[in-house]
Amino acid sequence: MFRSTTTTTRTTIILLFKISVLLCCTSCTSIINYASAFSSSSSPFVALENAGFKGVTTSSISRTIIPAVTSTSISKARRERVVLTATTSSSAASRRGKRIDTKKDIQILLNRNRRVVNSLATVIVGNDNEENDDVVSELTRLRFAMAFETGWEAKIALRDALEYRNSKKGKAIVDAALKAYNSATKEEGKWNNDIVRDSAPHATLINKYVTSKTFVTLSTADGDLVYVIRASLIDDTKLMNEVGVDQLSDFFLYVKEIHHLVANQRSEQTGRLCEVIFANDITGVRKPPDPRFSKALSSSSAQYEKLYPSLAGPTMILNLPFILQAFASFFKPLFPKSIQVKLKFIRAPVLGSLRDLTPLAIYNGSKKKSFLLEIEKLLKQ
Repeated sequence: MFRSTTTTTRTTIILLFKISVLLCCTSCTSIINYASAFSSSSSPFVALENAGFKGVTTSSISRTIIPAVTSTSISKARRERVVLTATTSSSAASRRGKRIDTKKDIQILLNRNRRVVNSLATVIVGNDNEENDDVVSELTRLRFAMAFETGWEAKIALRDALEYRNSKKGKAIVDAALKAYNSATKEEGKWNNDIVRDSAPHATLINKYVTSKTFVTLSTADGDLVYVIRASLIDDTKLMNEVGVDQLSDFFLYVKEIHHLVANQRSEQTGRLCEVIFANDITGVRKPPDPRFSKALSSSSAQYEKLYPSLAGPTMILNLPFILQAFASFFKPLFPKSIQVKLKFIRAPVLGSLRDLTPLAIYNGSKKKSFLLEIEKLLKQ
């Protein structure tokens, strides 16, 4: 009896450790695999269009980009355009009979945070010139304003984020993501996934392990991104035998920048502040991750809230073994407070029934539709 209890306790600790690392993983990566979420010949905004969100064009995508370090500057007129677009999109949503939740309505959120949002426009990094004052879009300033209790905290965080984007390492990653994103959306209404994947740092090595079996990116009807991870199918040891910790961290940072661009584009297009929903499937987990893999995840996850505040939505730990489900309430205090309020330990039968995630990658597939309906219900719990 004692031996059985000890074994159970050991298993619990191992699985909890794995969950903790997964949470870091979702906070920093939830690797975007557009090839699995949307075929390379189709638009990445298919889910939005099916839900009634039309008018997603290459031009509208490129206007939402917020490169703090590129040569393209944003004029004051364009900086205010976010408000106008949000108002227009909200009206369009109303005409369709789809009302935006007040907690997500960009116009309402801007009105509530107007003082801080305006004050953040004065944050300048680099050469003190007129162009730098127009670098950060109003939508991005809103995300920073919402993430901190005081204006001065938001201002410090924004300045730190801009300093990163102006650093040698940060600029290289941000510029690579921007270039790939613009190229991927060059053809109106289409998404060239190969360009985005191939442009990632160390892509030739890492992309062998980023497949639709383990990572899938989906869209809710409201435009949020849903990143699904099947942890047990990640061959992290083989991955880390090919790449270094710094290389993998750079890859993750590039992924976050792509996430950021997609979420901001959808936010502007719909008038609703879109976010990233993380779905961590624990099905089949039997051992802790490779320590090198954990280190890379931890390294990049530490920057998530600093560089991309108000982007992370609910984090769901799905299909936790029954023996651990009973202890879920004891797990929460082990996570950062910013994550605790968004953390859900719940069952997802549709997801748990899948051998891997590839069925979710099929456009208009029955499993994909069923899973998105499941997620919608789980979010309400």
